[in-house]
Amino acid sequence: MNRAMVYPCYPAFAEDPELRNLLPIIVPAMLLGACDRPEGPRNESTSPSVEAPPSGAPTADVAKQAEANWILQSGAKVTTVALQTQTGGRIMSLTCASGENRLQINVSGFTAIGSEDRLSFGSGGEVEAFVADFRGDRRLGGVSAEGAVPANFPALIGGPVSASYGAQTSGPHPAIPRGIAGSLVAACRSGPPAPTSAAIPDRSVSPCLMQDSQQLSVQPLRAIGTEPFWAARIDGRCVTYSHPEDQQGIRVWARFTPTAQGGVWSGALGGRQFELRTRTAPGCSDGMSDKVYPMSVELLVNGEQRKGCAEPL
Repeated sequence: MNRAMVYPCYPAFAEDPELRNLLPIIVPAMLLGACDRPEGPRNESTSPSVEAPPSGAPTADVAKQAEANWILQSGAKVTTVALQTQTGGRIMSLTCASGENRLQINVSGFTAIGSEDRLSFGSGGEVEAFVADFRGDRRLGGVSAEGAVPANFPALIGGPVSASYGAQTSGPHPAIPRGIAGSLVAACRSGPPAPTSAAIPDRSVSPCLMQDSQQLSVQPLRAIGTEPFWAARIDGRCVTYSHPEDQQGIRVWARFTPTAQGGVWSGALGGRQFELRTRTAPGCSDGMSDKVYPMSVELLVNGEQRKGCAEPL
């Protein structure tokens, strides 16, 4: 065996017979000294490690919501223009059914408010109010509102569009592309003729006097009840309900239905049914004074049935 392979630092002069006897002393010294060379830098590439991702590699927080786009979904009976993300999430939609002259607006991000049924929609200074379902839209999600197609509909969608419902706002969103907007206007106008200018809400008219895009003709009323005490002021379809603990009152956006003897105002207050019903009843007494009223009132609020009287304001 080649001893140089066993001892890499074995010197060539060790073959000299005179020095052979010194090998037990020389070899250990050389192994500890001459052969103890400082190690060079390690090659880090040979040791296992976790490499950092390259600068362009995706991370958990780089995925952002894609920019939204307006898309047209046209059918024989229904035409819808929807604002969607590239992942298919729907933000807002405008729908017209053929031949019905009705426009539905849905905003998926809105939360239903039990006492609010007015949703405003438009672009810039062109804004119209639509009647919203205060119970929410179970099929589409969010809140939907509808009404007759306004005469200024092209202007409503002529720029960045926004919608508001109570204190909630959606937008402004990108303007609907001109070609898509034109297709929607044509589909919405394909039904019966649009209302005449006389039927279009006057911007100076209070929203309380508008229902289904028509102006209401309802005499303002004041109602009062005792045991417990309560009061209500009726202005169109709006009912401001008050009681000793809330003398300023809270407005309920109700739906007015005329009856042969008076009318019914139906809505919701605090998520519960609210209904005020009047009927002709000359001589109605409030039970606290000698005053008589021309109408009687039945009120359903907070699950309680109450009675009172009413008179014109």
